[in-house]
Amino acid sequence: MAEKRGRDPKNPRTMVDDGATQRPFMRGIIVHSLMSRGAGFDDAYRSATAIRDKIRGRAVVQRDEIAAMVDELLGDSIEARPVEMPRTIDVIDGRKRTPFSKGVLAQSLLAAAMAPDEAFRSAQAIEATLHSRLIREIDRGDLRNLVYQNLERTSDRVAGRYQVWRQFQESDKPMILLLVGAAGVGKTALAQEVSHRLGISRVVSTDAIRQVMRIMLSKELAPAIHASSYDAYREVAGLDQSEDPAIDAFRQQATTVSIGVKAMMDRAVEENTSMILEGVSILPGLIDPEAWRGSAHVIFLAVATLEDEAFEGRFEKRERAGGRRLKHRYLENLDSILRIQDHILELADHYGLPIVDNDSFDGSVLSILRHVTESLRKEGEATDGSREA
Repeated sequence: MAEKRGRDPKNPRTMVDDGATQRPFMRGIIVHSLMSRGAGFDDAYRSATAIRDKIRGRAVVQRDEIAAMVDELLGDSIEARPVEMPRTIDVIDGRKRTPFSKGVLAQSLLAAAMAPDEAFRSAQAIEATLHSRLIREIDRGDLRNLVYQNLERTSDRVAGRYQVWRQFQESDKPMILLLVGAAGVGKTALAQEVSHRLGISRVVSTDAIRQVMRIMLSKELAPAIHASSYDAYREVAGLDQSEDPAIDAFRQQATTVSIGVKAMMDRAVEENTSMILEGVSILPGLIDPEAWRGSAHVIFLAVATLEDEAFEGRFEKRERAGGRRLKHRYLENLDSILRIQDHILELADHYGLPIVDNDSFDGSVLSILRHVTESLRKEGEATDGSREA
């Protein structure tokens, strides 16, 4: 028989005794239990509140007593099944034991490019399956197989992406996701949302890298980094004979900032920490993912806005968020911004980078997540093939 826990004097909650264990009384658990037995939410909530009020102040209450209270309050309106009190399901990983969490599971499903509501519903279904089978502990590998089988019933692709992501999380290499795009394409917002869904805490912008480099390098020494990407040509001398001063100055800026980008990538490898790097200065050709092959999974994508009219809406949104009059400055330089985007897209096409047209935020997030898992899958297959050879 499991040891019964005494009442914590610092947290005088009523404990429910089922004869084997004592667990804190939780109104939400009662509501969930009654709804699973056919009660409506309002009735279940009122009953759980009434029970809480009846037992308030008591140190311990028997589960049978709570069941009797439920019968008295709801009678024949619910199925004749015992009141379920919270049961912990432990996930076993070697010697490590952690409580099952559908929130953690839902986070993993988000990485498989599932919509948040679908991910949470799937996690709930897995939890319900474990409870229905009276499982109190499960090996982590068995849990993942159960999740995979559950996903496979509705979508082979989602199940495959889940499997790839879980395999990556067990690898000994970090993932570095690079998102390049011109000012105003929405790459920063995409990077933040993708980082949330992948559970990657480190997101770095080349704007931040450039700001640090401005402190280190004077305007006389590196004039291009002391301006924005689209108006750097105003700071750089000697562009009179240039075919496109805006592009040439932008490339000078990107070349300098790429030194900081490479340093950040090296640091991520050294710390074995996954990271998302986003910005206009992560230019294809200046950053070569092959340089990190074997030490990191580097995934390089270009983000674009192919409809010119969409830029103005994004500039308005950025102005509202920043509290400064930024829209006018962006629109004044829209021609340079569009030429820089064209240059990035030409390079992306030349180097074979996937291009995400950010015409729909949610769609773009899912597209990036699919690119991530597909890239990891291909890299894994290539690695397995080389081992077999």
